[in-house]
Amino acid sequence: MTATTTAPVTGPDSEAAAKAATARTRRVGALKQLLPYLRPYRGRITLALVMLVLGSVTMLVVPLAFRDLIDLGFIGKESIDWHFLALFVIALFWGVTVAARYYTVSWIGERVTADLRSAVYARMLEQSPEYFETTRTGEVLSRLTGDTTLVQTVVGSSVSMGLRSFFQFIGGLVMLAVTSFKLFAVTVVLLLVVVAPLVWVGRSVRKLSRESQDRVADSSAMAGEILNAMPTVQAFTQEPAEAKRFDVTVETSFASAIRRSRVRALMTAGIIGGVFGAIVFVLWLGAKSVTAGTMTAGELASFVLYAVFAAGGVGVLAEVWGDIMRAAGATERLMELLAAKPMIAAPVRLQHLPNLRQARLAFDNISFRYPSRPTQLALDGITLDVKEGETVALVGPSGAGKTTLFQLMLRFYDVAEGAIRFDGVDIRDLDPRELREQISLVSQEPVIFSANAMENIRYGRAAASDDEVIAAARAALCDDFILRLPEGYQTFLGERGVRLSGGQRQRIAIARAILRNPPLLLLDEATSALDAESEVLVGKGLEAAMRGRTTLIIAHRLSTVQRADRIVVIEQGRVVEIGTPAELLKSGGLYARLANLQLVA
Repeated sequence: MTATTTAPVTGPDSEAAAKAATARTRRVGALKQLLPYLRPYRGRITLALVMLVLGSVTMLVVPLAFRDLIDLGFIGKESIDWHFLALFVIALFWGVTVAARYYTVSWIGERVTADLRSAVYARMLEQSPEYFETTRTGEVLSRLTGDTTLVQTVVGSSVSMGLRSFFQFIGGLVMLAVTSFKLFAVTVVLLLVVVAPLVWVGRSVRKLSRESQDRVADSSAMAGEILNAMPTVQAFTQEPAEAKRFDVTVETSFASAIRRSRVRALMTAGIIGGVFGAIVFVLWLGAKSVTAGTMTAGELASFVLYAVFAAGGVGVLAEVWGDIMRAAGATERLMELLAAKPMIAAPVRLQHLPNLRQARLAFDNISFRYPSRPTQLALDGITLDVKEGETVALVGPSGAGKTTLFQLMLRFYDVAEGAIRFDGVDIRDLDPRELREQISLVSQEPVIFSANAMENIRYGRAAASDDEVIAAARAALCDDFILRLPEGYQTFLGERGVRLSGGQRQRIAIARAILRNPPLLLLDEATSALDAESEVLVGKGLEAAMRGRTTLIIAHRLSTVQRADRIVVIEQGRVVEIGTPAELLKSGGLYARLANLQLVA
């Protein structure tokens, strides 16, 4: 059983269905997709809501206290001391509820954002190389940082402010109706006229927010690509051209952000100006009622405060709505990453590998096309059996398909036709992690992490002791140069190992593979970066690593190929020769021609 997902069916009907589904998603609100990340913190959310309600109710009591202060204290000649004491107690309680709500909501925002970042990152780690053929790592990083920050702002601040302002607005309207229903009715009519355009403008803000975030991601992706290639950029003196190219993306991002800000500013100005204009008109009517004796001064004062609360609530809601629209766009982008299904995954019915120290491999008439090049066969009918403990070298021109075999062996991709069997088990019936735990890879361009030498080697087997790490380093002949580093094995090697030479980085990678101690060893031009002297030294380490295990080697150098029990010559995705080095030299085929060219060179 294979676990590779099938490509979705395309066509007019499916495209229409996809568009309809997208439209439905946008109607119900992309932020609803955050609910699974909020559910674990229901208790804190409830506490925040309780504090929010208490704070809102306390705030609505303030105008009543002012009404009594004016009507009973100033006009009724009662003692004003108790009225001011009551106002002070109300203010203290209000402050406590606001502080408790702020802390609780901030905690929820930070926690949910951390969970979301971890979930997105974990999903990206599950993706096969095929996914990153079409998705730039810079864009993923932009979503992990910028988009999650937008979500954090909304969950940890804007939603709380929005709910508080909504309660403030609704509570203010209710109290306005209680204080003077006539003035309240006029206020509601005016507010409906002003607030109605909010929904239409909000849709534009959301669309522009998504566009702006996409442009920022484009800039981040370009910057990441160029900064990782600085030696090449500087070697070809392309700094001005790259700076200009980045400027173009930055200006595009700026223009998109300005369009969003312009629409949001106009929306905010219209809402706030319209609401306060309506309130001023209503207050003018109230002043006329006080003059006519149909309303007390205290009632008008409380009406004014409730009107200010309602208007202030609408103003904040206008601001928060813009934040929510931006967060909705960010959430959509994050959910796109979370929705990405790994093309290579464990099958439903798992099989397991026998516990062997040596691997047995069988490539059974396999063919393969890269998803990005579907019309071009990378491998065409490869059939090959590798015995336990055998060392087989793969030789051929660049682009012949040698590295592709390694990628299929590691199940970075799945074969289109045929099967690859590891100890008699089709690798598509295995959990990819279980398969890869049985393999150690030394690639042509070794990856050195931003850590010390000890941890870089220990990456091969996380549970290894320091002594085991040092033993692996000695086997790969790393121990000598590591001990000469300023802090020995604790020396930080720099980003991508910039503090080491190419040969030293290669030997670190070989030590990592030796430490893993798997049944199958894959060497992809493992000595290509070494000078002649280092190659001889590392060759001894490789011989120790290869002893007692099955090894596949991709190599061009004759010195490396001579260690192989058999040589498999591949050309244009097909096996064209198989034999020992001596046999192939005598046959006068492709291997003999490649060997003669190397000797002449």
